[in-house]
Amino acid sequence: MPSPSLTRRDTDGRPAGIVLMLHGGKADGLTEVDEGSASWRRAYWMMNQIGGELQQAGYGVWLLRYALRGWNDRVHSPASPVPDARWALEQVRATHGDVPVVLLGHSMGGRTAVAVADDPSVRGVVALAPWLPADEDTTTLRGQHLVAAHGRRDRITSARQTRKFVTRAAEVAASAEFVDMGRAGHYMFRRRAAWNDLALTSTLALLDARRSADHA
Repeated sequence: MPSPSLTRRDTDGRPAGIVLMLHGGKADGLTEVDEGSASWRRAYWMMNQIGGELQQAGYGVWLLRYALRGWNDRVHSPASPVPDARWALEQVRATHGDVPVVLLGHSMGGRTAVAVADDPSVRGVVALAPWLPADEDTTTLRGQHLVAAHGRRDRITSARQTRKFVTRAAEVAASAEFVDMGRAGHYMFRRRAAWNDLALTSTLALLDARRSADHA
């Protein structure tokens, strides 16, 4: 079976934190994710747009490429992105030690971020047009910070379900915010600058808050 991999934008020296980006996929699929994957490429383009400012602020940006394309309805299966995301978090610790991590996920990547938000290094989740079914577990977000953004023209994943998920998550999370992206669709082509700005400002806010708390 293929292996997951990481594309990294590191700082000089030890970073103050890491943004771990998680790209989208599909409900079912055993196809290998390569550099031709549209979902991976969308995340890569965003990484190039926001990475420089994050690095200037002292934070590294890592983009995970899953081994396989699908969620495959089995959170603990090696054929799902969840073990890949947990592997990536272990790589952060092995490289930089106990630095805070904010997860930035699009679509299936948003669902993956929620699934691994209980990792001890994670300080928050920023989910863009996430795939969050009605029965998705919120307990992994206990004590975490969540920002979930969705456009009203999304026909792939549901803005209504995301809003409901945020309401449920607020019962256990330290904070939970829903951001209405207006008449934007799923793939972030419309209002691209606004998606990039949200991704940048939200991840920075979560990491900066953690840095301030550590120095208080």
